[in-house]
Amino acid sequence: MTSGNEPLLFIIGSSHEQANLEDRETFSLKEDQAEALASDLMQNESIDECLILNTCNRLEIYAVSNKVKSIDDLHQFICSHQTLKGTSFPKYNFIKTQTDAIEHTFKLSSGLASQMIGETEILGQMKQAYTQAKQSKYTKQTLIRLFEKSFQAGKLIRTQTDISRGQVSIGTVALNLANRIFGKLKESRILLVGSGDVSEKTAQALKTKGVTDITVSGRSKDKTDTLAEKFGASSIHFENFKNQIQHFDIVISSTSAPNCVIDYTTIQKAIKSRPNSPLFLIDLAVPRDVEESISKLENVYLYNLDALASIANENMALRKSEIAKATQMIKAQAWNFWLQAFRRSMFQKHQ
Repeated sequence: MTSGNEPLLFIIGSSHEQANLEDRETFSLKEDQAEALASDLMQNESIDECLILNTCNRLEIYAVSNKVKSIDDLHQFICSHQTLKGTSFPKYNFIKTQTDAIEHTFKLSSGLASQMIGETEILGQMKQAYTQAKQSKYTKQTLIRLFEKSFQAGKLIRTQTDISRGQVSIGTVALNLANRIFGKLKESRILLVGSGDVSEKTAQALKTKGVTDITVSGRSKDKTDTLAEKFGASSIHFENFKNQIQHFDIVISSTSAPNCVIDYTTIQKAIKSRPNSPLFLIDLAVPRDVEESISKLENVYLYNLDALASIANENMALRKSEIAKATQMIKAQAWNFWLQAFRRSMFQKHQ
């Protein structure tokens, strides 16, 4: 509980650290669901500010309360919300308050709390969540300062340590894995299923590696055509891509579909048409795009986000000193932020 007028800053969330991929799929919220949760939070008299960070690997609710209210009550309010009730979120989550919450936010922006240590996408996702919350007027002084300072901390950590050496990202890790299996990636035929941000970054990484045979398929024809044109790729109508899979060596899927878009029967049929050539599938979506049973098929290799993270973190031992250095910098930044906030609070009380 808080005392006096001291605000309670808290985070209630879940990520790869608390829940496995199957459980994370249950609370992967759609945009309208995340907005409904944020809107209802702001209607709660105990909550003054809130921000929802909803990514493929985590759901985190950042909030500030100026009421003398038990964190357990706020936790119960969130876990019983219509968007989360019946999911795995109430069972697998964490609670962080005050300085622990600040430190977590700074770690996240720096890539230290990511499933792939040092990855770069999270900073953009945090900035997007912050912009949306600010435009909706869900943020005030505390969360605005917290997130703006976290962006500064993230930039500082990434420039003064080698934590992000090699530009760790989903796209680059997926390509490194594909390169291990196929060897000559430039000669591979690659299909990107989905036309969103992940597909765009993957396409960029492919072009950097010198890959020229890229095809894109997405639900939005306009977005698919734009992405294909940008990277000199071909495009297939989304309704037809399943009938064309046998022509590709690597399929990388990252749609926002609520259910699988690539099923067992489709791949079973495709692999029969290419008996001497393996088929490599990378599923970057949560919920997953590719039916798990496909991994049982002979000559088919299926990797999801958890598998990619394990590969990305293989060289963790080599970066332990950088992680320790970055962690110490974050602790110092977090305490400095907290002390400044405390001084402002005391000044306001005596005005």
